[in-house]
Amino acid sequence: MPELDRGLFGGVFTRGADTSDVAWLRVMLDTEAALARALERAGLAPAGSGAEVTKAAAAEDFDRDELGRMSVLTGNPVPGLARALTRKVGGSSAQAARVVHRGASSQDIMDTAAMLLAREAMTTTVRDLEQAADATADLARTHRASLMIGRTLLQQAVPVTFGLVAAGWLAGLDAAIDGLERARDTRLAVQLGGAAGTLASLGSDGARVKALLADELALPDPPLPWHTERLRIIDVATAMARVTAALSKIARDITLLAQPEVAEVTEPVFEAPVAAVAVLGCARQVPGLLATLVAGAEQEHQRAAGAWHAEWRPFGDILGLASSAAVWGRDLLGGLHVDTAKMAANLAAAGGLPLAERVSALLATVLGGPQARDLVATAAARAASSGLPLGDVLLAAPELEDRLAAAGITASQIESALDPAGYLGASDEFITNALRDHERRAKPRERHT
Repeated sequence: MPELDRGLFGGVFTRGADTSDVAWLRVMLDTEAALARALERAGLAPAGSGAEVTKAAAAEDFDRDELGRMSVLTGNPVPGLARALTRKVGGSSAQAARVVHRGASSQDIMDTAAMLLAREAMTTTVRDLEQAADATADLARTHRASLMIGRTLLQQAVPVTFGLVAAGWLAGLDAAIDGLERARDTRLAVQLGGAAGTLASLGSDGARVKALLADELALPDPPLPWHTERLRIIDVATAMARVTAALSKIARDITLLAQPEVAEVTEPVFEAPVAAVAVLGCARQVPGLLATLVAGAEQEHQRAAGAWHAEWRPFGDILGLASSAAVWGRDLLGGLHVDTAKMAANLAAAGGLPLAERVSALLATVLGGPQARDLVATAAARAASSGLPLGDVLLAAPELEDRLAAAGITASQIESALDPAGYLGASDEFITNALRDHERRAKPRERHT
């Protein structure tokens, strides 16, 4: 994207697909040019008209600020753009100039342009997410057995492995990619309906021109215009919102794990979690923007009064923010440093307390469940207050010594129960499942590269 279009905050929020005013202008002109070519193919415009309009439809030749000022008179930028394009084409061909914008409404141009902008942004975002997912899969493989404290409700819980954490991230990324590809492949569509969705100005050729326009732009041709049926807009935006949701979970985990008192991961370039914070900054804006689009689905009759207009900025912003978050996520996960020694040290410093659940299960065979849980809870409280390991406190409890001996439970069994490597449940299988699903979805991509 040109530096001038990035703006003051562009380094954070516009790192991905170009959804700037320049990009909007380009796809609007692409739509106008494609319409001219479709009209020519339908026999409704002189030969060569499509090429003349296409040649004139170069975004760099139009003054965006002037178009913005002209939109004050019409409520949207398309009429001013159509007039400017007509003048430009008319300089070389009066016949071709009469073809510009024929049969279309302003909304036809804006909606189709939005679909083109979305397709570009979604394709770019998929590419970046795939790289992020591949990097995350590598983390899951590499750290399959890297022990760390599990944390629930921000408190220490039973042990996990960092491989399992990464596998959870991976599942979210792959699901986001699947949803993005599905929306891109099934929910984009050309828009051409004229003033009230009938294409009356094109007579019996209307539906054919719509199909030809779709063909020119390589967009699906919907059964009918969708001027006030806005689920396509919502579905595309939701797919992008799911991207930021998946990335924000990862980024939040990394900011917590990167805290100096935890220090289990660090970013590849920055000492502070800059990339993770940037992901969160992008992601936090998206729910409100999506809510605006959902609220805008209530549209009157054949053309909305204001609700359609309210979509333009939030739709483009969601595309841009999700795409930028994907770039940050790709960079973040591609070089994330994992400190397994610090993970092991943090786990050891917990003094066996994360394994209290397992010790309770062992003692329940002797004492019964309720009494075992009460005893271990008391021992855990003593361990926490004294700084002694849980195993030492348990083995020093006089009320347990005789009963454990009578039941044949030895100190080595207690110690074994406090070994975190032996209490990972189905973690390894879950990691395998996530990697298998990732590899399955990656195979078609590999065949095309």
